[in-house]
Formats: sequence, structure tokens, C-alpha cells
Amino acid sequence: MFVRRNVTTWGSAALVAVSLLTTSCAGQDGTASGARTTPSASAPHGYVEGAQEKAEQQSRLVLNDPRTGDTRVLDLITGKVHEVSRTTGTTELTTDGRFGYFHTAGGTHVLDGGAWMVDHGDHVHYYSAAIRDVGRLPGGPGTRIRSDAAVTAVTDEDGRARVYRRAGLEKGKVGSARTLSGTHAGAVVPYAEHLLGVTEDGKVVVYDREGKRAASPDAQCKEVRGDAVTRRGVVLGCADGALLVREDDGTFTAQKIPYGSDVPEKERATAFRHRPGSDTLTAPAGERAVWVLDVTERRWTRVKTGPVVSANTAGEGSVLIVLETDGALHGYEIATGKQVSNTKPLVTGAPDAGREGSNAGPVIEVDRSRAYLNDPRGKSVYEIDYNDNLRIARTFHLDIEPALMVETGR
Repeated sequence: MFVRRNVTTWGSAALVAVSLLTTSCAGQDGTASGARTTPSASAPHGYVEGAQEKAEQQSRLVLNDPRTGDTRVLDLITGKVHEVSRTTGTTELTTDGRFGYFHTAGGTHVLDGGAWMVDHGDHVHYYSAAIRDVGRLPGGPGTRIRSDAAVTAVTDEDGRARVYRRAGLEKGKVGSARTLSGTHAGAVVPYAEHLLGVTEDGKVVVYDREGKRAASPDAQCKEVRGDAVTRRGVVLGCADGALLVREDDGTFTAQKIPYGSDVPEKERATAFRHRPGSDTLTAPAGERAVWVLDVTERRWTRVKTGPVVSANTAGEGSVLIVLETDGALHGYEIATGKQVSNTKPLVTGAPDAGREGSNAGPVIEVDRSRAYLNDPRGKSVYEIDYNDNLRIARTFHLDIEPALMVETGR
């Protein structure tokens, strides 16, 4: 976390909240029996009103059937399935680790998944609370939503960005927004108490929380598509590779991570998937390969696979997990490209990567110990132990077709 003297009003509010969380941990056992849900004059470190602090990650899957609008939240700790309000016409489902964002033609419906974590660097707090509807954000299909602990940035398909206070969403209200000037070629990304964007002509820009231009690195990202926040900085997908934007003591720098050779447009990395907290990113590299970007080493690796539907990895020496059109998961050693494990076909029918204009279809979500794969036609979700040759640990049978899935609580 980076604290500076020129913190704006919104930043100050966020830092006050964080300062309440970073006092002594003494006396907090993190168990359900010890969790507090009412204010106290001596509130323990990590106290959040209306939530319970837990000893372990409270992972949940938010699932939607875009044909019917039926929506479920699957608690991965208890195995219980929660039925929540229907959201029809969903073309895309995204998350920031707590909220599920259901993108529809009439706007983006926001669902509080009721599970999240707060990372203080040297320790982490895990929370659970009631699942509830929050409201609707403006912006239809093509809207990109990115968040940090203080703000949520919503960039519409025309490149206009609005910034909302995170505290409002956490209290169950969308609230008013601050609009950034100009238009942007990709998503506006909150990072290091600032907002990062790319102009239509490919120039990286930095704003403070009030929307005023701050000192920006002299860097270009042509044809920006795809972004990811890692511990090393923000990664942007560009025509010639990736651009890593970092902040250090209030100064922003940018470093290009080129592919190393000419890459055809159809084989570029345009959408990243990774385990939250990991510095290893994955992206399709055409129809029969996957890009793996090691942000720490600033190195791309192209792994040849079978026909790719979805891919992900836990990073840090774990296998690359690829769902291929045979319906099975395949594990590849990233360094050598060798296939080292595979499952039986898990996805019913011939899986594809989703309809045009939609991300509906099987995806792979990865957390610190398990991976999750949705089988829409089979009305199931599989829990995979990727550290044990892609062993199927649990199978969850549902009463809906979970064509859209994200994991919260991370």
C-alpha cells in the first residue's frame, strides 16, 4: 500500500478506513464464534460492520443462466446453493472479487456475493456477509468494470469512464459518480490510489482520485485489449506485447514486455485470466496455443495445445490448465510445453468459447488450492485439485444451466 501526503478526499476516506484495519491483531482469532457483527468501543483489528471475519477464504461461485435469467450463488465452504433474484439478458458476468456484475442491454446489475478478502500484504482478512442486490450501473454490453479498495471505475463501450465510491456499493447503494474527461481505448483501472487509462491514440494517462491528470509515464499501448492488476503492477495487452505500469513512491513508470517476434493479430493476447494475487497471466494464442506471461521475469511463453476453449493457471510452478474442445481438462508444464495430466471429458457436448458478444460458456476459475469448471449443458460445476493431476475433488449438481460463472471471496 502506498501512502502519500497529497491524498485527495476520496483517498483520505479510504486511508482512514484502512488505518482502522491496520492496528494490532491481538485478541482476534478469526473464527465464526469470535467474529463480531455489532460496533464496539474496542472493535478488533479487521472489524467490518455487518460482516463476520473468518479463518479461511470464503470462496463462492456466482452462476447465471442467460436464457432464463436464473441466478445462483454456490458457497464452496458449505456446498449450499443460494437462489437469488433473476437477471435476464446477461451477455457477460464479471467480478472484482466481491461483487458480481451482470452486463445486460439495459445496464449492469450489481450483486453483492457476500464474500471477500482484504490483503494487508503481511496478512489477509476473510469476510462473509449476506448476499444482496445492490442496484444497477449504467452501460450495456461492452462496459468494463474495474475496482480497488476505494473506488469502482465503469468504462462504457464509447470509452467514457465514471468513478463510484466503493463504500457506497459495500453499503448496498450505487450512489453518484464522478466522470473522467475524454474517452479511453480500454478499461480505466484503479491502481495505487490513482486511475490508469489509455487514450484513443494509445497514450497511457494517469488521473488522481478527483479525475485530474497526474504525472504519466511516456508510454504507448497501441490497440489496447485486456488488462490485469498484479503485485508487480498493471499489465496492459498491446499490439506488440504487454505494457507493465508500476508505481513507486508516487512515480509511475512503464516497461514494455514484447512478444519477441511478429505475432499475427489473431494470435495476440487480448484477454487475461489468472489466479488473483498471482503474477502469471494466461491468454489464448490463436486456436491451438496459449500465451503465458510471467510478469516477474518479464517473459512470454507460447504453449502449444489442442483446440482451446478456456485456460488458466495458479502460477508459481503450477500447471497450465486448458479446457479443449474434447471437453476434457489438460495440464501442461509451462516451461517445456509437455502435457503432464488430463481428465476424462467433463463438459457435456462440444464446448466452445461462447457466443459472439457474450462470454457465456465453460471457463476455468482458479484460487489458491482448487480450480472450478462449469458445464452449462450438464448443469454442473467441477472442483479440480490442480496439484493432484487434475483430480476431480467435488461435483456440484445444479438446477440451472450455469453458462456464466465467476468466483468471489478472493
